[in-house]
Amino acid sequence: MQEIDTRENQRASNEQECMPKKKNKIFMNVSISAIVLGTMLVGLIMLTSGCSDILDGSMLFEQKTINNSIGMEFVLIPAGEFNMGSPSDERDKDERETPLHTVTIENAYYMGKYEVTQKQWVEVMGSNPSHFKEETRPVERVSWYDAREFIKKLNELEGTDKYRLPSEAEWEYAARAGTTTRYYFGDNESDLSEYAWYYMHFFDETHPVGQKKPNPWGLYDMYGNVGEWVHDEWHKTYNGASSNTIPWIGDGESRRVLRGGGWTTVSRGCRSASRSFFEAGYRSGDIYGFRVVKVV
Repeated sequence: MQEIDTRENQRASNEQECMPKKKNKIFMNVSISAIVLGTMLVGLIMLTSGCSDILDGSMLFEQKTINNSIGMEFVLIPAGEFNMGSPSDERDKDERETPLHTVTIENAYYMGKYEVTQKQWVEVMGSNPSHFKEETRPVERVSWYDAREFIKKLNELEGTDKYRLPSEAEWEYAARAGTTTRYYFGDNESDLSEYAWYYMHFFDETHPVGQKKPNPWGLYDMYGNVGEWVHDEWHKTYNGASSNTIPWIGDGESRRVLRGGGWTTVSRGCRSASRSFFEAGYRSGDIYGFRVVKVV
């Protein structure tokens, strides 16, 4: 009888010894399952609530930004290659956007995340020429020459020579952000009001920068709000255009290129390929502004 009790006690002791091991194994299995389920749940949430970010490429682009002393924020634009202009089948295309040609962006550069604001303009230039006055709205009623003067003084203020206007190729490359559609969000202009202040929706003035959705590379108001001066002289088509990002100048043309459209622009004028022009000294309208590039 004593021998039986001893065996029973030994068996109970062995079972108690094994229990922590079994519990640890069970706990490990449960933990692994929880991790797997958690990962799947995060993926599901991203697909359901943020699928547009994934589809438009913004989740795939590691955004690097820098700021300067007056609060201007810049986004790093990677080197690459793209087709500039309109393909033959693009709706609303214009002859001035042809021929479609390949441009190589040999060096990364920083592009202004927003159009230059009135607050930034005043800090550099000392006065505000804008009609729709508000610090966070884009500066307007500035000529191409005025934009160049701002950049000259900004370089002096920052003790550098790295700030400049974007070339037309740099502007379109940054606006497209890897896309080939009419707009950087697709082909349907019915979605444009989510990304731009433009005429079709009767926005009768400029608005503070950064209120609409950005493009996949994190740039705001690339369409609408104010038309943006770039460095290049105006040419009627891209015949003879370079395959690099150097501004197209040298013909003595007094007109300069504007990109992106403004608050008075209809939807077709807000396409990534759309381009217009005006005299470099023109400043009487309240529709022209600009953004700045910083060389890496």
